[in-house]
Amino acid sequence: MSKTETTQTVKRGRPVVAGSKRQAVLAMRDAKRNAGIEVKRGRPKKQVTVEVDVVAKTKTVKSKAQKQAELATKMADVNEA
Repeated sequence: MSKTETTQTVKRGRPVVAGSKRQAVLAMRDAKRNAGIEVKRGRPKKQVTVEVDVVAKTKTVKSKAQKQAELATKMADVNEA
């Protein structure tokens, strides 16, 4: 008789967030490896420049005055109707 074991896979490590700094760093490491540069732990002995295009997330932030002005216009529209 043989036993069959069922193993569940567990997600480990950091989650992938598109446009994050970590993803940019990982992309730089991959670009260096693809260029034939050996990537080791610690500080590099000589500087190597590799360019990678990364699209960063941007978020528009409204000031408190802008939010209040929008709310005032909405309230004026509601009062007129």
